[in-house]
Amino acid sequence: MRRISALKIKTAVTELTRRANFFLRKDVLAGLRKAYSGEKNKRVKNILKAILDNAAIAAKEKLAICQDTGMPVVFAEIGQEASIVGDLKAAINKGVEEGYKKYCLRNSIIGDPLARGKSGFSPCVIHADIVKGDKIKLTLLPKGFGCENKSQTKMFRPTAGIEEVKKFIIDAVKSAGPDACPPYVVGVGIGGTADYAALLAKKALLRKISGKGLQLERELLKQINKTGIGPMGLGGASTALAVHIESYPTHIAGLPVAVNISCHALRSASVVL
Repeated sequence: MRRISALKIKTAVTELTRRANFFLRKDVLAGLRKAYSGEKNKRVKNILKAILDNAAIAAKEKLAICQDTGMPVVFAEIGQEASIVGDLKAAINKGVEEGYKKYCLRNSIIGDPLARGKSGFSPCVIHADIVKGDKIKLTLLPKGFGCENKSQTKMFRPTAGIEEVKKFIIDAVKSAGPDACPPYVVGVGIGGTADYAALLAKKALLRKISGKGLQLERELLKQINKTGIGPMGLGGASTALAVHIESYPTHIAGLPVAVNISCHALRSASVVL
């Protein structure tokens, strides 16, 4: 049994807040550059250049890529042969709090979702999985709410066909329109329960953009890019950079499908301890 201290976890999470908020993922940058190279509309091309310039300035000047530094979501993959010395949940939350203070990141979290009030350092969202091995992998996803607000979940009848599911996904992107700062990465979760499908959709955003993927993913990307929404809603060929689908077995009586959209500033960073 390998022992990992809560202090080491807290320190690692603090560093993840810096990496995730200052540096756009390499695969996302590559996707944006590809969209820029392939865009023929001059006005849209200028928008994509501004997005790329913004990411470059953020990295150089050590500034947040976006003023909305998101709801911090932490995915913890915990090896079953690892022993955590201390309070894991407290370590993750403290690491996020210290990181946001240290790196001057906007804290947008309110303690009471109904009463609202001033923002403060409330607990982040933590998803934990037990995996093989003796290591812990931590991934921080600062999820901005311009795009999180466009999430959708639908419980289809088990008799629903693939075209109904595709229409729901495409309509979710159309509903988001320009409001969530395209070009998007579209995460889709299919199966499980309503809550698990929503989690799968968010996890799908962690997958690297590769330009390959499932046939269904490629079909959906092609149709989404035909909507004409385009970067920042100004038209063009790149409404989305990728569609990622994660699936899981489900009950014979249902078919849960969830869509979680990310803006062009898809930020995440990982560390293995």
